[in-house]
Amino acid sequence: MVLDNLKDGLRNAVKKIANASHIDKNLIDDVVKEIQRAMIDADMNVQMALELTDRLQERALNEKPKAGTSAREHVIQILYEEFVNIMGTGEELELKSQKIMMVGLYGMGKTTTSGKLAAYFQKRGLSTALVAGDTHRPAAYEQLEQVAEDAGVPIYGDPDEERAPKVVREGMKKFKGYDIIIVDTSGRHSLEDELIKEIKRIRNVVEPDEVILTIDASVGQQAGPQAKAFHDAVGVTKTIITKLDGSAKGGGALSAVAETDAPVAFVGTGERIRDLERFDPKRFISRMLGMGDLEGLLEKAEEVMDEEKAEKTAKKMLSGDFNLKDMYEQMEMLSGVGPLQKIMDMLPMGPSSLSEDEMLETQKKLNSFRIIMDSMTEEEMENPNMIKRDRIRRIARGSGTSPKAIKHLLSHYKKSKKAIKGFTGNRKMRKQLMKQIESGDLKI
Repeated sequence: MVLDNLKDGLRNAVKKIANASHIDKNLIDDVVKEIQRAMIDADMNVQMALELTDRLQERALNEKPKAGTSAREHVIQILYEEFVNIMGTGEELELKSQKIMMVGLYGMGKTTTSGKLAAYFQKRGLSTALVAGDTHRPAAYEQLEQVAEDAGVPIYGDPDEERAPKVVREGMKKFKGYDIIIVDTSGRHSLEDELIKEIKRIRNVVEPDEVILTIDASVGQQAGPQAKAFHDAVGVTKTIITKLDGSAKGGGALSAVAETDAPVAFVGTGERIRDLERFDPKRFISRMLGMGDLEGLLEKAEEVMDEEKAEKTAKKMLSGDFNLKDMYEQMEMLSGVGPLQKIMDMLPMGPSSLSEDEMLETQKKLNSFRIIMDSMTEEEMENPNMIKRDRIRRIARGSGTSPKAIKHLLSHYKKSKKAIKGFTGNRKMRKQLMKQIESGDLKI
C-alpha cells in the first residue's frame, strides 16, 4: 500500500493522542518520536522532520483549542495541518483543450503515465490522442500503442523515423481537432545535453500548455534536484509521482517535489490504466491519518460505475427485490474501484477495524463468492430460494468449492437482504428515495 511506514506511524500517533486521558508534555514527546521515526522511514528529509515536529510540539503545548474542540482533537488537527503544509499545494490539470508534453528520465513510468493521463481526460468527455515522441528506446512505440489501446484513445507514431521533432510535428497535425494531445518524449539515464536539446526542440514544435515531469517514487529525495533540473531546461509546470504504491521512499519524493516550482498534480498508485489519482494534500494526509477520503472514493466509483445499472439496482434494493444477480453486479462494481485495502483506506478510520490478514481474508471471500456465482444458472441467480441440496452439490462441483462454501454465500446473501430490508423498512422513506432516484436528485 501507499507509504505503509508513514501511514502506520501517523495512525499510531493519532491513536496515542485519541486514547490519552489528558494531553501533557510526556505524551507530546512520545508522539513526536513516533512521527520522526515514521518520516525518516519514509525517506523524508531529516531536517524537515525535525522542523515539523518542533512546530507540532510548540503548537500542541502552547496553543489553546478552539471553542468546542477538545485538547485531543486540537493536537490531531495540528498534526494534520503541519503535514498538509509540507506537501505543497497540489494543482489540478484543468479539463479544457490543451497540449501536454511528458518528460522524464528512463524508467520513471512516463509512457505508462501518458496512457493513464489519456484515459483520465477521455473518461471526462475530452477527445484525447497520444503522440509517440520517443524515437530512441527500443519498442517505445509498441508500449505506447498498448497503453493507448487500454485507454481507448488513438495514437500516432513512426517506428522507422529517428527524428523525434518530425514525428511530433506530424502527430500534432494529425490530431489538430482533438481537445487533448499528449506527447510522450524520450528519456535518458541522466539529464544529458543531448536529451535537453531534443526536448527543447520538441517543446518548440508542441508549444505545450503543460510540461509534465514523471518521477518514480523510489528516487526519494533526489526527486527534488531532478524536478529542478528539468524545470530549468524546459519549464516544467506539473509533476506526476509514479509507483507510489510500492515505494518506501515515496514520502521523500512527495516532500522534495513539493518544494519545487512544479507542484504534484497526480500520483500513480498501481499498474492499471485507472490507477492515477489527483493529488490533493488535504485528502492525501486525511487518508494517511485514517480520516478517510470519501470524495476520492466517490470519484473512483463514478469512473467505473454504470450509472443506468446502478440506478436499476438501487430501485430493486429499495423495493425489496434484491437477488444474487444484483449482489454480483455490486461486487463487480466494487472490484472495479480497486483492491479492498484501497477502498478501506478511503473510509474514515476504516483500516482500524480490520487487520491486514482480515482484509486479505475478506478479499479472498469476495473473490470466492464471485467464482461460485459464475457456476450458477441465470434462474438460480434470480431466484436464490430455489437453491437446495442437489443444486448446492452441482454448484460446488462446478466452482471447485464445497457445499459448505455455497451455504456460506447463501447465508451472506440472506443477511445482506435482511439488512437492506431493515434500512428501507420505513415506507415513507422508501417512497421518498425512489422519487429522488427517478427524478435524478439522488445520484447513485
